[in-house]
Amino acid sequence: MAAGPDQASGSVSNHRRRRFDVRVVPHRRRSPFRLRDWRMSTKLATVLVVPSVAFLVLASVQTSALVGRTTELNDFARQVGIGRQITAVVHHLQQERDRSAGELGELRRGGDRQVAASDLRPLQSATDRAVDDLRRAAKPLANADASWRVAYSDALEAYDKVVDIRAAVPPAVLSNDTILSNYHRAIDALLDLLDEPTPGQERPALSDAVLRYVQLARVKELSSRIRAQLYAASRAGRYGTDDRVLLSDLRAQQLTALGAFRVAATIDQIRRYDAASVNPMFQVATQLEERSLPTGDATPEVLPSEQWWSASQQRQELLRQLEAGVLDDAVRQADDVSSSQLRDTLLVVGGIVTVLLAALLISLLVGRSVARSMRLLRSQALRIAQIELPDALDRLRTVNSGVTDIDVAPPVVRSLDEIGELAEAFVAVHRSAVSVAVEQARMRRNVNSMFVNLARRSQVLVERQLELLDDLEREESDPDQLENLFKLDHLAARMRRNDESLLVLAGSESTRRRNRPVGLGSVLLAAAAEIEQYQRVRLEPAGDVNVVGHAVGELVHMLAELLENATAFSRPDTAVVVTARVEASAVQIDIADNGLGMTQAALAEANAVLASPPAANVAAIERMGLFVVSHLAARLGVLVRLDGGQSGGLVARLVLPASLLAPAGTVELDPPMPARMLAAGAARGIGAQRMARASRVAAPAAAPMELPFAGRPPAAAVPQQARPVPVRAEDVLAAPAAASDGSGWWSREGPAGPAVTGPAVPPATPVTAGTNERGLPVRVPMAQLSAVTRPAQPGSTPTRVDLDPAAVGGMLSRLYSGVRRAEAEDTTEIPVSSSWGHDEGGRRQ
Repeated sequence: MAAGPDQASGSVSNHRRRRFDVRVVPHRRRSPFRLRDWRMSTKLATVLVVPSVAFLVLASVQTSALVGRTTELNDFARQVGIGRQITAVVHHLQQERDRSAGELGELRRGGDRQVAASDLRPLQSATDRAVDDLRRAAKPLANADASWRVAYSDALEAYDKVVDIRAAVPPAVLSNDTILSNYHRAIDALLDLLDEPTPGQERPALSDAVLRYVQLARVKELSSRIRAQLYAASRAGRYGTDDRVLLSDLRAQQLTALGAFRVAATIDQIRRYDAASVNPMFQVATQLEERSLPTGDATPEVLPSEQWWSASQQRQELLRQLEAGVLDDAVRQADDVSSSQLRDTLLVVGGIVTVLLAALLISLLVGRSVARSMRLLRSQALRIAQIELPDALDRLRTVNSGVTDIDVAPPVVRSLDEIGELAEAFVAVHRSAVSVAVEQARMRRNVNSMFVNLARRSQVLVERQLELLDDLEREESDPDQLENLFKLDHLAARMRRNDESLLVLAGSESTRRRNRPVGLGSVLLAAAAEIEQYQRVRLEPAGDVNVVGHAVGELVHMLAELLENATAFSRPDTAVVVTARVEASAVQIDIADNGLGMTQAALAEANAVLASPPAANVAAIERMGLFVVSHLAARLGVLVRLDGGQSGGLVARLVLPASLLAPAGTVELDPPMPARMLAAGAARGIGAQRMARASRVAAPAAAPMELPFAGRPPAAAVPQQARPVPVRAEDVLAAPAAASDGSGWWSREGPAGPAVTGPAVPPATPVTAGTNERGLPVRVPMAQLSAVTRPAQPGSTPTRVDLDPAAVGGMLSRLYSGVRRAEAEDTTEIPVSSSWGHDEGGRRQ
């Protein structure tokens, strides 16, 4: 990609015109026969158009119609097949009806009811069994067309009425027409159900096949009704009034139905009917029926009942066999057509599937090429975005030595389509991002080096200043001047801590490092000695806990920043309580104050910074303490969190991991520094200002609020001699172990000397710390001033009024803004506060 103007031609305008039209130059010629070189539009068109067209042309046009037609023919074949059960029910109903008609005629003459009921019972049972077979055969047709289901429901309803009318036959309480009409309706409903299958207008041959067996069934039904009339007359011994008319009508309908059957039937079916009609049994029934025909004015002959029933029964069986044959022909024809249709449908569907598979195979080949390239590009993009680029940025962010160039992997997609060009463009973007990051890392490295150099120079000057202050303090006897020198001493110590903060800002390590473990109590005292208002710090017993030597300096720095923040944002008449307790393999340190506190939003923001150390920027300089604590905690593996106190203020919680703790009994102390130690003193005495400072640091929180001023305890007795006492944080860490009675300078009880109620009088004999190499006495600073004190708090404790932290924070923010504007008008230097900043929402660290 173009990254700047064309240096060879010097044409900047051409570069500006070309930089939005950057193309990756192919390294070989594109071939139209090579699949991976196809353009993206061609691949997508091939993947989408081929299967779409094949599916729309074949599947939508053929499949739905063929499947629907196959389903219709399958239902038709099952409806025709169930005709066997229907004709069986019709045959048994005809047997029951015809026999019932004869029994009714006998009963009209006074026949025996029990005999009639026993004769009809086997026929009724046979009918019921046939209906049960029909119900079972009709279950698969529950989802058939609506007309067939309606006809089937009507047939079952008519049969239920027949079942109900059976009880009226033996008593003969109803007329013959009433009883037999129920049988007629049931049989007609079954014949309508038999005629229900319709294959559609496109299959006339199947419609004719249905018509054949339906017409033959009607011929058989009319023959059965003629048998019933003649059998009833033979059992009654005479013809009824309307019997002649009814028989004539039935014979006419039978001839009409037989003619319709012969018209629709095939030649083979006609031949079979003719063969059945010439059967001797068929002939006997026909001859007996002819005898019942009226001839002129003669009365028709009443046939013998048993002879007529036997002959007509044989004729009905022949018609039943002929009916079953015609029905089997229709069922076979329907099954053949349905199977043929199913086979054609399967062939068409198979062809469609074959075409679709071919289309899918082509789409798969084309899509596989696109998917493989996209998958490789995606994996490379994710690897760059989630692993390579973040790792490179982390290495460049934490670099402490020279910044080296980072190699960028080439693109994994080497095709000449748009995806390949995208991969190369993405790698170019990655390379540009890494280049920018390297450049920024070098710039940041230079800035850090500048910070380190400035901090080192300032440290040298501060150390020289501290040495000079030590000399001045030893030679000064005026209490006021000595107090001012002690204030300058403390300011210089704070300046040194600011220099160390600059080193942390630049990513460098502290220069104050130790190689021996130190007790946790000494570490807490050393941190308190680093702040200005050390008198307000109250320490709880830390127990027998030791800190490894290499972490002492940075831990003291971190605790000092937290203590500085706690004392700076709380009222001067309150105490800051430091509690340390051992929990499992870690140590928790709580620093609680009763200050302004912070809002929940400000606490969440501060804890987020403490959990994830931010990069150095202007905001880090404005909130130096929070930045330093965050980075030192991350460097040492210490968990730091700010929480709101129960009665206001803040609680800073530190959890020291087991890796920072040394085993008990391994503490080795450095020898005391002669220039900063007092040579003699009582076990409970305090002989110097810094000794008093360390003593008041460890005073209990419940002690009277008579806080010392300028490091001098308010009611301490003038000591005659003093033991070696530390003066600064490094002296605290180098001090010998405490006395077992807890009365040393590190004790929570503080000095146990008797309180002086009257004005303090300096000792008459100056206290010295021995003689130097020339034999001259060494002066002990503040030895004569230990009793000259004045309280740091007013005589009466003012009434405490708890203000809103947000309101006080906003007021302080406006105050500091005005101060900064005033300083900006007088000087061009950027003021940097050594303590933590604050904002409208509460206190910042």
